[in-house]
Amino acid sequence: MYDLIILGGGPAGTAAAVYAARKQLKTAIIAFEFGGQSIVSELIYNWVGTPEISGTDLAANMKKHVLYYKGPYLDVIEGEKISSVTKTENVFNLKSESGKEYTTKTILISTGSSRRKIEVPNADVFENKGITYCASCDGPLFAGQDVIVVGGGNAAFETSAQLLAYCKSVTMVHRSEKFRADEITVKKIEENPKFKAITNAEILRVDGDKFVGSLTYKDKISGEEHTIPTAAIFVEIGQIPNVDFVKNLVAIDEFGKIIVDPMTQMTSVPGIWAAGDCTNGKYHQNNIAAGDAVKALEDAYLWIHKNK
Repeated sequence: MYDLIILGGGPAGTAAAVYAARKQLKTAIIAFEFGGQSIVSELIYNWVGTPEISGTDLAANMKKHVLYYKGPYLDVIEGEKISSVTKTENVFNLKSESGKEYTTKTILISTGSSRRKIEVPNADVFENKGITYCASCDGPLFAGQDVIVVGGGNAAFETSAQLLAYCKSVTMVHRSEKFRADEITVKKIEENPKFKAITNAEILRVDGDKFVGSLTYKDKISGEEHTIPTAAIFVEIGQIPNVDFVKNLVAIDEFGKIIVDPMTQMTSVPGIWAAGDCTNGKYHQNNIAAGDAVKALEDAYLWIHKNK
């Protein structure tokens, strides 16, 4: 029986594991792998305390920090995914895809999300070679260059706003006639002379050499094909939260994200907290995920001792 089981090995999960071990809670962290989405980033510039680090090095550091505390109070279970969570009285029962079972008093879900990808010819070839999913992480690499943002929601416009600060131009390619973003946000970005929006666009393919060089789309109204030269393609067409194993237990919003109390990160089920990209938090960044997980851990610690 554990006091706490942490699910996920990204910034949220690893931060929580370190704090839990230091508070001497009997804890297990179950992670398929360490690092989260950042593991695919070539360089990360906004991890606080580290001016520059690769995604693989960040993941290795996270794992190293967790393993430092492995011992009487922390079990590290790697390579496992949880398939179901059930509750009986005051105990949670977890079952992994491999059939192993675990019991715990509390759970912190930090399983993150997966980015929706553009599924067109050559997109997989240029993944992390010009096709990227994080303006904060990779945007500065393309300062002074022409870039493309795929999407039409708030995230796409927020990404465009970041890129417009240092890129030569930003072209947004959106599949529909209207944007899903807030009108005020859209108007503000459209006023920037370096910004251009293309709507009713069906992406056909991306091309390049060693690095992405262009995106070709078809105008849904005219049927004409157009090719846009670009140094990078920032994809913002949504995320798929990794929460299938718990979606019938905790409250989920219309986007499939776990609803949490922003004060504590607790879910609709007492004894279960969530942090990071799998939640309905407004912003999703490594530093925010880690901070939210620490917040959740502090609340879980008090909850565990209160309910002994």
